[in-house]
Amino acid sequence: MSHYAILIYDSAQPAGAAPERDPHDQHADELAKAGTMVAAYALQPGEQARSVRAGGVTDGPFLETKEVVAGIYVVEAADLDAAVAIAARNPAVRQGGGVEVREIESGTLPG
Repeated sequence: MSHYAILIYDSAQPAGAAPERDPHDQHADELAKAGTMVAAYALQPGEQARSVRAGGVTDGPFLETKEVVAGIYVVEAADLDAAVAIAARNPAVRQGGGVEVREIESGTLPG
């Protein structure tokens, strides 16, 4: 089994305008009960981000885009296809956002 990062993208929205959270919580609970979820993090809106480059720190996300990274899941799956199947059930896909799946090459996970 390998670990995969699922990057959850949503439209850039101001604070307080996030999509309905209940479906996301239910999805995370289902993954946890199945033993698939390793970690899950919802992120603050991009307007609260700070970007750091060699020239200094600026307010906002690194790139100006219509979509921002709204959250990150780390899941355990047999292979990339299995991780994609897990990601496809994410509510963001049905709420106008999307997900990106990447195998985690190295690092340290909580726990």
